[in-house]
Amino acid sequence: MTLSRLVLTSGRRVDLGELRLTSTYGGMLDGYPCRPVNELRIKGLLRSAEHDYPTAPVHLIPPPHEYPDHYPGAFGPVEMLPPVACVGVFRSTALTPSRDPILYGSHLTIIWFQPHARVPSGCDAQDGLRAVAWEQLARDYEL
Repeated sequence: MTLSRLVLTSGRRVDLGELRLTSTYGGMLDGYPCRPVNELRIKGLLRSAEHDYPTAPVHLIPPPHEYPDHYPGAFGPVEMLPPVACVGVFRSTALTPSRDPILYGSHLTIIWFQPHARVPSGCDAQDGLRAVAWEQLARDYEL
Protein backbone atom coordinates (compact mmCIF):
# COMPACT_ATOMS: atom_id res chain seq x y z
CA MET A 1 0.00 0.00 0.00
CA THR A 2 1.29 3.46 -0.80
CA LEU A 3 0.81 6.60 1.25
CA SER A 4 0.34 8.73 -1.85
CA ARG A 5 1.12 8.97 -5.54
CA LEU A 6 2.91 11.96 -7.03
CA VAL A 7 3.05 13.03 -10.64
CA LEU A 8 6.48 14.45 -11.42
CA THR A 9 6.83 17.30 -13.90
CA SER A 10 8.33 14.72 -16.29
CA GLY A 11 4.95 12.91 -16.20
CA ARG A 12 6.31 9.89 -14.31
CA ARG A 13 4.12 8.62 -11.49
CA VAL A 14 5.94 7.72 -8.28
CA ASP A 15 4.53 6.10 -5.15
CA LEU A 16 5.45 7.21 -1.66
CA GLY A 17 5.84 4.07 0.42
CA GLU A 18 7.40 5.44 3.59
CA LEU A 19 7.60 8.94 5.07
CA ARG A 20 9.36 10.34 8.14
CA LEU A 21 8.42 13.82 9.27
CA THR A 22 10.48 15.53 11.97
CA SER A 23 10.72 19.00 13.36
CA THR A 24 13.68 20.73 11.73
CA TYR A 25 14.81 22.26 15.01
CA GLY A 26 13.16 19.83 17.44
CA GLY A 27 15.37 19.01 20.39
CA MET A 28 17.64 22.01 19.86
CA LEU A 29 18.56 22.93 23.43
CA ASP A 30 21.25 25.55 22.92
CA GLY A 31 22.13 27.92 20.14
CA TYR A 32 19.93 29.25 17.40
CA PRO A 33 19.15 28.40 13.76
CA CYS A 34 22.22 29.36 11.74
CA ARG A 35 24.29 27.99 8.86
CA PRO A 36 26.44 25.60 10.98
CA VAL A 37 23.35 24.18 12.74
CA ASN A 38 21.55 23.77 9.42
CA GLU A 39 24.54 22.02 7.83
CA LEU A 40 24.73 19.59 10.76
CA ARG A 41 20.99 18.90 10.52
CA ILE A 42 21.19 18.20 6.77
CA LYS A 43 24.28 15.97 7.15
CA GLY A 44 22.49 14.04 9.89
CA LEU A 45 19.44 13.48 7.68
CA LEU A 46 21.65 12.31 4.80
CA ARG A 47 23.59 9.90 7.04
CA SER A 48 20.40 8.53 8.57
CA ALA A 49 18.72 8.01 5.18
CA GLU A 50 21.81 6.28 3.73
CA HIS A 51 21.95 3.99 6.77
CA ASP A 52 18.21 3.23 6.91
CA TYR A 53 17.77 2.69 3.14
CA PRO A 54 21.15 1.36 1.94
CA THR A 55 19.92 -0.06 -1.39
CA ALA A 56 18.27 3.14 -2.66
CA PRO A 57 20.15 6.25 -3.73
CA VAL A 58 19.53 9.31 -1.55
CA HIS A 59 18.80 12.76 -2.97
CA LEU A 60 18.54 16.06 -1.09
CA ILE A 61 16.31 18.78 -2.51
CA PRO A 62 18.16 21.99 -1.57
CA PRO A 63 16.02 23.71 1.05
CA PRO A 64 15.02 27.37 0.97
CA HIS A 65 16.59 29.56 3.65
CA GLU A 66 15.06 32.55 5.42
CA TYR A 67 17.11 35.26 7.05
CA PRO A 68 14.93 36.98 9.66
CA ASP A 69 16.02 40.38 10.85
CA HIS A 70 17.66 39.26 14.10
CA TYR A 71 20.94 40.26 15.65
CA PRO A 72 23.64 37.77 14.55
CA GLY A 73 25.09 35.61 17.31
CA ALA A 74 28.46 33.96 17.74
CA PHE A 75 27.85 31.59 14.79
CA GLY A 76 26.72 34.24 12.32
CA PRO A 77 23.33 35.45 11.16
CA VAL A 78 20.10 33.65 11.92
CA GLU A 79 19.29 31.29 9.04
CA MET A 80 16.02 29.38 9.13
CA LEU A 81 14.99 26.27 7.21
CA PRO A 82 11.31 25.30 6.80
CA PRO A 83 9.97 23.77 10.02
CA VAL A 84 9.38 20.18 8.81
CA ALA A 85 12.17 17.88 7.60
CA CYS A 86 10.97 15.00 5.41
CA VAL A 87 12.56 11.72 4.35
CA GLY A 88 10.49 9.79 1.83
CA VAL A 89 11.04 6.48 0.05
CA PHE A 90 9.58 6.57 -3.46
CA ARG A 91 9.10 3.76 -5.97
CA SER A 92 8.12 3.68 -9.62
CA THR A 93 8.35 1.49 -12.71
CA ALA A 94 11.77 0.34 -13.86
CA LEU A 95 14.05 2.85 -15.57
CA THR A 96 15.09 0.27 -18.16
CA PRO A 97 12.04 -0.33 -20.38
CA SER A 98 13.18 -3.82 -21.43
CA ARG A 99 13.00 -5.10 -17.84
CA ASP A 100 9.99 -7.13 -16.79
CA PRO A 101 7.62 -4.71 -14.97
CA ILE A 102 6.50 -7.53 -12.66
CA LEU A 103 10.05 -8.24 -11.48
CA TYR A 104 11.67 -4.78 -11.54
CA GLY A 105 10.99 -1.29 -10.28
CA SER A 106 12.97 1.83 -9.50
CA HIS A 107 13.42 3.59 -6.17
CA LEU A 108 14.83 6.77 -4.67
CA THR A 109 15.00 8.14 -1.13
CA ILE A 110 14.37 11.90 -1.10
CA ILE A 111 15.04 14.43 1.65
CA TRP A 112 13.22 17.75 1.55
CA PHE A 113 11.91 20.46 3.86
CA GLN A 114 8.38 21.87 3.89
CA PRO A 115 6.35 24.39 5.89
CA HIS A 116 3.67 21.92 7.05
CA ALA A 117 3.23 18.33 8.22
CA ARG A 118 1.13 17.13 5.27
CA VAL A 119 1.78 14.14 3.04
CA PRO A 120 2.59 15.33 -0.50
CA SER A 121 0.10 14.09 -3.06
CA GLY A 122 -0.70 14.18 -6.77
CA CYS A 123 0.19 17.37 -8.57
CA ASP A 124 -0.13 19.38 -5.33
CA ALA A 125 3.33 18.47 -3.99
CA GLN A 126 5.81 21.32 -3.82
CA ASP A 127 7.63 22.18 -7.03
CA GLY A 128 11.07 21.01 -5.88
CA LEU A 129 9.72 17.55 -5.12
CA ARG A 130 7.79 17.27 -8.39
CA ALA A 131 10.85 18.41 -10.39
CA VAL A 132 13.10 15.56 -9.22
CA ALA A 133 15.05 14.13 -12.18
CA TRP A 134 13.96 10.55 -11.52
CA GLU A 135 15.64 9.06 -14.58
CA GLN A 136 19.04 10.42 -13.50
CA LEU A 137 18.76 9.88 -9.74
CA ALA A 138 16.75 6.69 -9.14
CA ARG A 139 18.06 3.14 -9.43
CA ASP A 140 16.40 -0.02 -10.68
CA TYR A 141 15.96 -2.91 -8.25
CA GLU A 142 14.67 -6.45 -8.48
CA LEU A 143 11.47 -7.12 -6.52
